[in-house]
Amino acid sequence: MVNFHRDVYCLLGLPFDAVSLADAVQCVRDSATHRIPCFMSTPNLNFAIGCLKDVNFRDSVINSDLSVVDGMPLVWIARLLGVPIRERVPGSTLFEQLRIGSGKRLSVFFFGGADGSAEVACQRLRLENSGLTCVGYESPGYGTIEDMSSDGVIQCINASQADFLVVALGAKKGQAWIERNRARIAVPVISHLGAVLNFVAGTVRRAPVWMHNTGLEWLWRIREEPALWRRYFGDGVALLSILFSRVLPYAMYVRCHKPGADEFKTAAVEILTAGQHIAINLQGAWSHKNISLLRDCCSKAALAGRDIHLDMGRVTYIDSAVVGLVILLRGQQKQQRRELLLAAVSRPARRVIRYCCAEYLSGVAS
Repeated sequence: MVNFHRDVYCLLGLPFDAVSLADAVQCVRDSATHRIPCFMSTPNLNFAIGCLKDVNFRDSVINSDLSVVDGMPLVWIARLLGVPIRERVPGSTLFEQLRIGSGKRLSVFFFGGADGSAEVACQRLRLENSGLTCVGYESPGYGTIEDMSSDGVIQCINASQADFLVVALGAKKGQAWIERNRARIAVPVISHLGAVLNFVAGTVRRAPVWMHNTGLEWLWRIREEPALWRRYFGDGVALLSILFSRVLPYAMYVRCHKPGADEFKTAAVEILTAGQHIAINLQGAWSHKNISLLRDCCSKAALAGRDIHLDMGRVTYIDSAVVGLVILLRGQQKQQRRELLLAAVSRPARRVIRYCCAEYLSGVAS
C-alpha cells in the first residue's frame, strides 16, 4: 500500500520526497534494520528527461517508496517554484554516509557493473572497518532483463541475507529489473546506484565537494568519463525547452495566482460510493497547506480496492504537492490493476498539471 502521507511534490512529471540527506539516510537505515521493504529511486535530470517519454521508466519512479532529488538542476527548479526541496540527495553521498556512519553495520549486495568491478568493490568493503560490509556480488554481464531474473540469480541474492541491494545496470535497465523482481527479493532496501559501484571499486573518482554543491559535478564526470558529454548536452537542450515552456510560466503563475489563506480554509472534499467505483469530489483551493485531509481521503479510497473517479471540476487552485499526491494515487491504482479517472478538471487545475509535466494523469492537452 502506498504511503499517502509522504511529503511529495511533482517536478517534471515525477514525485519527489521533500527530505534532507540526513532524513534519507535515516529512512534507509531504519528500513534495513527493521527489514521494511524500501525501493529508493534517485532521479537526476537525465532520469527526469528520460521519464518524459518512457512510461515504464516513469512508473518505476512513481512506484518507489522513496524518491529523492539527485541533481542540482532539479533543486534549482524546486527553489524557483517555492517547493521545499532545499538540498540535493545524491545516491552516492547517501551510500558514503552509511559507509562512514556509526550504529549497526549494514550488509550490502552488489548486482551489476562492468566485469570485475563488483568483485573489487565487494573486497574493498570487506576489508574496511566501516558502517557497511559486502556479503555478495553478481556480475550478470549485458544480457536481457529476463536473463538476469532467473530463479538462480534471485536465490543467490536472497541467500546473502543482505540489508541493502545496490543495482548497477544503467538507469532504465536497472529500474526495470527492480520493478520486475522486487516482489521476489528478500533484501529490504533496493536502489539503482550505478556510480556507487565504480566509486567503491576505485575505477571512477568522485567530484570534489565544492563541485557537488555548485552543480558542476557534470564537468568532473565528463573528465572522468568523456563519453558522457553527449548525454549531458542532450539533457541541457531538453532542460532549456522545459524551462521556457513549463517551469518559468509556472513560476509566474504561482506568484500571480496564489490564493489567500481564507480560500484554503473553505476547500472541501467528498467521498462517495457510486456503483462499482469510488468518487472523490474536490472543490476550492488545495495546496500543501491543507493537503492532510486530501491524503486521508486518498488512503481511504485506495483501501476500497475499486476504480476511483476524481472530480476536480470545481477546483480553483492546486500546487505541485497536490499533483504529487494524485501521481501517488495513480501509481497505487495501477499496481492494483484499478483505474484512476480524472472525471473533470477545471481550467486552473489543468494548467498546473501541464506546468508540472504531468499531462499523463488526465490527457491534458499541451
